[in-house]
Formats: sequence, C-alpha cells, structure tokens
Amino acid sequence: MSSAPLSVDPSESPVPPADPDLRVRLLENFRWIDPGDWCDHLLTDRSGWWRDPVILDRLGPALAELSPVLPTVIVAPATSGFLLGPLVARAIGVGFVEAYRDLSGAELADDLITRTGGPGHDGRPVVLGVRARHLGPDDAVLVVDDWVETGAQLSALAEIVAAAGARYLGAAVIVDGAQPEVRERLRIRGLVREGELP
Repeated sequence: MSSAPLSVDPSESPVPPADPDLRVRLLENFRWIDPGDWCDHLLTDRSGWWRDPVILDRLGPALAELSPVLPTVIVAPATSGFLLGPLVARAIGVGFVEAYRDLSGAELADDLITRTGGPGHDGRPVVLGVRARHLGPDDAVLVVDDWVETGAQLSALAEIVAAAGARYLGAAVIVDGAQPEVRERLRIRGLVREGELP
C-alpha cells in the first residue's frame, strides 16, 4: 500500500474491493440466528468468517485498502477488533493498539485515555480505553472493526485519538450499517452494507 491517498470518496461505502470474491465469501459465510422467544430480534453469526481461511487471509489487505492514506498504527476495540486489527496492521506493516471495553481487567493498572460514547446497539453507554503510551502526536490512526451501526464505539475512539494528539484517518469495517450522517462524520468505509446481508 502506498502513502499516496487512494481515489476514494469518503462518503461512499462500500468501496468496491480489489478482491470481489471476498465480498461474495463474506455474504455466503454470514447468517442471522433466531434465538427464540427470549429475544425480540435476530442475532448475527459471524463465525463463518473466522472459520474460512480464505476470508482470514484476505480481510487484512482488503480493510487496509479502505484507508484514505497510510496509517502509522491500527486501533481496534475488543473483541472482534482484537482479531481484525492485527490482520490489518500486518497487511500494512504497522503496529496495533487494543481498545478495551468496560475497563474491568488488568489494563486498569496502566495509564489509559478513556472516553464514554453511546448509546451502543444494545442501548448502553460505550466505555473504551487505550493505553496512553501507545498513541502520540506523530500517529495517523485507522480504526478497524467488524461492524458499525450507531457509531458509538467509533466516536469514542475518534475522541481518544484526538486526546492523544494523534490524527484520526477514519474507520474500516467489514459491515457498514451506519446512517449516512454517522458514516460521513466518522469517515467510515465498509466492505459490505448491512442491507446486503442475506
């Protein structure tokens, strides 16, 4: 990936991937689950993505191509982001920084930059934290995640990036379910739109 900006309109999503077979595989390996009477909505099953070695091989480069310019670091939230973030970072040749949710583990022993956003898709506020020593003014940050709807997590991460003095480049996601104003504000680019899922 070169450091020159890609010819991508930031308001467009999805960006036609260089690997159209990946889009087909993502759609074919996804399913909705009806959990029964205890739940009033369908649940997502993304396990087929992680099971398919071709998808795993191609996700990093495909998400990296959605970045408008070359980032210096990838930031991604728990839990799926901890899989996707390193795949993208490796494809570009940069490092990866974890964004922890709920801040209840060992990461609390470190100096964190935290922000609360929300509400998220479940209606609760989103609390995220990043180790302060891993982001700084020389960084250009691409945020990576598997799915975006409300943009609550991405908003909190954009605020964390700004608080670190770093530059927020935007977000690369597998599934873009954001409203147009959220997509534009957070510079979201996706491989597929939520409405395309079978």
